[in-house]
Amino acid sequence: MLKFNGQIRPYFNTLAKAMTFLACGLCAVAAPDRADAQQFRPHVIMNDRGGLLENRLRELGHLRDTHAQVEIRGSICYSTCTMYLGLPDVCVSQKTKFGFHGPTSFGRKLTPVLFENASRMIAAHYPEPLRRWYLEEGRYRTKNLYYIRGRELIQMGVKSC
Repeated sequence: MLKFNGQIRPYFNTLAKAMTFLACGLCAVAAPDRADAQQFRPHVIMNDRGGLLENRLRELGHLRDTHAQVEIRGSICYSTCTMYLGLPDVCVSQKTKFGFHGPTSFGRKLTPVLFENASRMIAAHYPEPLRRWYLEEGRYRTKNLYYIRGRELIQMGVKSC
């Protein structure tokens, strides 16, 4: 039977640390496989009524950074939800109804400078010719929505799901 004295204990501490490092290293190697599997699962949008521009920009940035595939399949996609249309790998259902309006602050008008900046920020997330339409017409309606069906967006070049 071996007795551990003061000289051998540091060796075993180092060995334990090395084994922990190797085990964690193997976990790190395995993790991308799980992440890759999740990456190929599409991010499905269902019945999204929109929300705050700042929050949506953060979400869009994450989806863009992770190269996520996005499918808009719900009955409706209103307001900031429509900004998904500018993602590189997005498709839409023919039946989804998209609702567009100009930027406001909880329904109140913005100053002209804020309105212009927010409009351009939103439009930057739309493919052409939707971007052009939004800047020329769509952004000026702030009380109600302009509706466009998925099938019309598909005719404009957006990929069909």
